[in-house]
Formats: sequence, structure tokens, C-alpha cells
Amino acid sequence: MKFGKQLRENLLADWKFYYIDYDGLKAFLYERTRRGYTASDEAEFVQRLEGELDKVFNFQQAKATEVKRLMENANSQIKLISETEAPQEAKAEQLSVIEASINKIISEVNELAIYTRMNFTGFIKIVKKHDKNAPFVLKPAFTVQMNNRPFFKENFDELLIELSRLYDVVRNGGQDVNTGKDPQAGNGQNFVRNTTKYWVHPDNVMELKLYILKHLPVLIYNAKGGLKPPCPAITSIYYDNDNLDLYRGRLEKSEGAEAIRLRWYGDMNTNEIFVERKTHHEDWTGEKSVKERFPIKEKYVNTYMSGEFTMEKKIQKMREEGKKSESDLNDMEELSSEVQSSVLTKGLKPMVRTFYNRTAFQLPGDARVRISLDTELTMIREDNLDGHERSGLNWRRMDIGVDYPFPQLPESDVCRFPYAVLEVKLQTQAGVEPPSWVTNLVESHLVEAVPKFSKFIHGVSTLLEERVDVLPFWFSQMDRDIRKPPTHNLGICRPDSTRNSYADLSVAQHIRGENQSQQQGSTLSRNPSDSGSQQGIEVVVKPRGAQTSRTGSSGRRNFSGSQQYDDYDDEQGEIDDEDTALLGSTSSGHHSYFDRKHQHHLRVRKNPLSWIFSGLTRLHPMQQLHNSTTQYNTGTPSPDSGSGVTFQAREGLGPNKRIAIPVRVEPKVFFANERTFLSWLNFSIVLGSLALGLLNFGDTTSRVAGAVFTMISMVVMIYALFLFQWRADRIRKRDPNPYDDRLGPTLLVFALFAAVMLNFYLKFTHS
Repeated sequence: MKFGKQLRENLLADWKFYYIDYDGLKAFLYERTRRGYTASDEAEFVQRLEGELDKVFNFQQAKATEVKRLMENANSQIKLISETEAPQEAKAEQLSVIEASINKIISEVNELAIYTRMNFTGFIKIVKKHDKNAPFVLKPAFTVQMNNRPFFKENFDELLIELSRLYDVVRNGGQDVNTGKDPQAGNGQNFVRNTTKYWVHPDNVMELKLYILKHLPVLIYNAKGGLKPPCPAITSIYYDNDNLDLYRGRLEKSEGAEAIRLRWYGDMNTNEIFVERKTHHEDWTGEKSVKERFPIKEKYVNTYMSGEFTMEKKIQKMREEGKKSESDLNDMEELSSEVQSSVLTKGLKPMVRTFYNRTAFQLPGDARVRISLDTELTMIREDNLDGHERSGLNWRRMDIGVDYPFPQLPESDVCRFPYAVLEVKLQTQAGVEPPSWVTNLVESHLVEAVPKFSKFIHGVSTLLEERVDVLPFWFSQMDRDIRKPPTHNLGICRPDSTRNSYADLSVAQHIRGENQSQQQGSTLSRNPSDSGSQQGIEVVVKPRGAQTSRTGSSGRRNFSGSQQYDDYDDEQGEIDDEDTALLGSTSSGHHSYFDRKHQHHLRVRKNPLSWIFSGLTRLHPMQQLHNSTTQYNTGTPSPDSGSGVTFQAREGLGPNKRIAIPVRVEPKVFFANERTFLSWLNFSIVLGSLALGLLNFGDTTSRVAGAVFTMISMVVMIYALFLFQWRADRIRKRDPNPYDDRLGPTLLVFALFAAVMLNFYLKFTHS
């Protein structure tokens, strides 16, 4: 869809005069370039563009202030109701009115987020269109202007946290019952949950957050120190060896496959590091995949990973203090020893770092339903495999922190994921349905199911692609738009809000700046405005006689001679990492929209063989989740812990490159193989018993027939054993080829027929 049409279809009628006049700016640009674009035309265009920026910035700031005042008013009303001595029924009725007002505030926040995103996209696209068609370079200078009026950096997280608290207080009858509770209470040291993973397009992040907080509060880890978390960043260092054995094991879903990582929460000054191990177990083993962890001080990490330091003294100290149960301490001691042994025996080293900002939704102390949303997901190389020292002898590299989007790193060292990752974790008893609102969420248009998605696997396969020969199945999703039309109303948008209004944006009121003055020479500059926050824009003028070429998303364009114009840049999704780097990091919930072009897949698209990834989508369509159980389309991968992988080598993918495609292998498949073997064995025993009777109690003819039947029975036994082992091996390897046996039954029929005919012949010839 063209962006101009998308803007017209998504603007709010009540706010239509406060959106960027995208169509008007584009019409002005095309009209002037057709007749010959001059410096005065550029001055007028810049003036209009700055006026639009002022208009959007001022309106966005005014609406944000209005929303904050509405929330303060709701908070004061809740306090007033809780302090009154009115009957409980009257309080409940008043709180229901306040809850309705909070619903309206949520709708306002969602609409403001959409407004911010649409206008940011409009400015980026119109500047790109200008630089493509006009003989001036505007992008660097206008980037400075946007950073001076950073409406796109509005931090909605503080609003979300306060809205979450208001909802929670209203649900609990006006009492803030969750204040002071340990958010991790009930989680334990080891985690066993049913987890499903989804991708969330940046356009849907804010609506998703607002929907979830209506049912679950935002989890605050430092409730005693205030509502605002000091830093939502979560960083993990994943370990592997030079052969990438852990990567291969996790990708193939091998029984007992491990993932070992070091994780910390917050910035680089955090002193507590968690050593974590995730172990995969197949369903047929009767065990569940589990994550285990224990804390360690940062100063001991290097010596622990090298084997010089053990956790025995710390565990003994904790045992004396009585902070943990004896079983937890024994588990910690065993885990620390096993992780250290794995690191030393397998030669594990820092390999990949993952960074993201997490918003968690959970009732404190209640882990039955936990939902987390990871945004600004980034994978970074930590290895020294190519001779370039990154982490060196340290357990992590120190040239970066939590400064997303990490502009100081070379593009070969960083992979910025284009979507947010949603994890729904349920701890429900067998046969108990999950909450209906969770079912509505996973069936909605807001999410795309990606079972078994792994940040570690994606990071290794992307950053160390030349060292891996097996790639994850979700690569087929990366070049496909995961957005879907709305399936049902989730109650976030106001019922009275009017969209799809084709308002005439060309009559929108413009905030005009000062008149521009032309200067002689190769540049045209504006005098700075009297307001301290606004600066003039310097526009680079190319000599009229020189050939100017730019490479855009539609190819190379030459501006010498006649000019041609198209709307290729009008398509959605044309915001790349260069824009993100120039504008800087953005607030959670909008970052991915500014960082849509994934670096790895930019490289893949430049590869003439990249068609193979898009073709895999047709081979293995993604899963759809329905109701409380996970159902799948025919031929789709399964997200259950018992699912394994099979491999398909694709022509053109590169030497020794294969795609790992999940294949569901349930325990009943192994049991079916055993039942088939026992059926063959039962037949051979019956036949052998008959043959022994003929040998022991018959005449000469019977003994000959008995000997023949005995030989057939023994051959059937050996063949059944061979067939059982052959099928079991193929099941373990997830071989997708047919498992049927046409030769064995056919030979058995002919052998029995021949034995019976032989018995008839001998009987009649010797009688």
C-alpha cells in the first residue's frame, strides 16, 4: 500500500488538520521539479516542511500533557473513593465509572502512538522523496531539526506503568494490594512453564501492550524504590565452542541439548550476574524442558568460567544464613558444578550477545500467567573467531553497553531484529483452560506465531552464517509482511473514533517559519529562529551542469537531462537503519518501526540466491494457534518440546547449507513401531509353534513341512528385528521419507504360499 493512502486511511477525523500534509508536500515537490526546481523553490519547501514539523510536535506535546492530566485526575478520584466511608456497593459503582474513563485514556494513548508513528514515517518518506527528485540534499540538516523537536521519542512506558497501576487498583476495589510484593515470588530457582512465542510488528506493539495491561499489571522489579524501573534492558552472553556444538544441538532439538548464558538486568554497572542453563528434553522421556540459574558476583565471573573459582563457599555462607531451603542450595551447588564442567570440557567461549528492553506483565507472586514483550532486540558478536578481538579473555566485550542501536559497531558485528518478540508463559494444571483473554490475544491480528524461536539461534545463524551449515526454519518468515487485517475488536480503540476518513490534508493549517533569504554561492541557509530550540537548515545545492546520481530503494536515478518521478518510496517499510542511526535511539514501543531493515536480510536480498528464503514460505506455512490447545496446519512445524527437526538441502542456498524444518515426533510414534515389531514377533511365534508340532509329532512329510515353516519363522523374527531397528533409527533422526514396508509382507505371502503348496505336494505324492 502506498504511504499516502495508508495515512489517509488511518488518520483520525478529529485530528485530521494536525497530521503532516504529506500529499500537499509531495504535490508541491513534483510540480516544482517538473518545471525546474530552483533555490527559491527549495526555500519554500523547507519552510513548509518546518511548519509541518512544528505543527506535529506542538500537537503531540499538547495531547501527551492532556493524557497525563487525565491520569492524574483518575488517580486522585481513586484515592478519594478509597478514603470515604461509603458502602462497598457505592464504591464499586464509582470505581466502574473510573474504569470506563481509564478505558478512554487507553484509547487516547493508542491513538497518540499511532499518530506519532504515522507522522514520523511521513517526514522520513517526504525527505527521501525530496532528496531523490530535487537537486538538493536535505536529509542530514532536517535530521537535526527533528532531533530538536523529537516528538517520535515520546516515552510511553511511564504512561503504561501508571495506567497499569490504575487498572490494578480499580480491579482490587481501590486498594493497591500488590505494592511491596516480591515480583519473583513463586517462580523458584528452576522454571517449568508452557511457553509459546510470537513476533509482533512494530505497528502493533502499543496496541498489544495496552490490551495486556487491561488484564495483567506491568511487573515492576523495584517496587520499593518507585514505579519507574531504572533500566528495562536485559543482556545475555551466550557461550559456545568453535564447532558451534551448542547451536547445533539447540537447533536440532537433540535430547539433553544445552544453552549456557550469562545474563544481567539493567546497565553495565550491575554487579549481580545470573548463570543460566536451558536444557531441552523430548516428550518421550517424560521430562519437561527446564531453565535453571544461580547468581554470581560480576568480579568472580572470569575465574568461575576458567575453573579457578567455585560456588562452594558462597553456598555454605547462604546455608548458614538460612536464606534458602536446603533443596534449593543443593540444586544450586549441583548446577554450578555442572555448568562449570560443561564450559571446561566443551571449550565454551563467549559467542553472541543479545540485548532487548523487556516489558513484563504478571501479578506479583502469581506465576500462572506471565507475558513478556521484548523490543529493540539486537544480536551482537562476542567471539574472536575471525581474528578480530572483541571480548578477548574477558567474559564479555566492554566497548559497548546498553546504548541501542549501537551505532559504534560495524554492521558485520550487529543484527537488529525487525520485530518485537512476545512470550506467553502459562503454569496451568492439566485440563485447565487458559484465560479467555489470552486465547483472544494469540488468535488476534496483533501476533504471528513462531514456535521455538530462539534469540541465540537467530544470532548465531545470522552473524556467523559462514560457519553454520544448518539455518532455522523461521528464515522463511523474514521477507514476508507479518501484518494481518484485524480479526476482532480488542476494546482498545474508542467506539466513537472515526478512521478511514479521506480528509483533505492539503487545507491543513500550516505553521509558517521565517522567510528564507537566498545566498550567493553553493549553499542556501536560513537564519536561526529567535526560539532557542530551532535552528536553520543548510541545504546543499548541486551544480546544475553536473550529473547527480543517488541510489535509492528503486535503483539508481540520474538527474542530468530529463527527470522522471515515481512513487516507489511511497510504499510502506522504507525506513532503514541509516534513519535510526541519525535520529538516535527511540522509546520502547516505537524503536523497531524506525529500525525495520534487518541487517542480515539486507545482505541476503543483495545475494542473487535470496529467492530461496521466500520460497520456503510456500513449503512450510507458519502455524495458527486456536483456543487453548496448539493446532497446526498440515505440514507445519510443531512447537511442543517433543518436536525435532529434519533438514532440506536447497539448491542455491550455498555449499553445505540446509534449512532445519521442525518435524513433530510424538511418543506414540515410538510405541507404534514397538507394536508393529511385537505383531511380527507374535506371528512368527505362532508359526514356529506350529512348525515344532509338525517336527515332533508328525510323519516324514510333516517333518519336512515343519522344517520349512521353522525356517520361515526364524527369518521373520530376524527381519522383524531389523525392521524395528531401522524404523527406530529413522524416527530418532526425523527422516521425513516414507516408513512403510512393501517388500516384507509380499515375500512372506509368497514364502507361506510356497510352503503350503510344498506340504500338499509331499502329502499326495507319498500317500
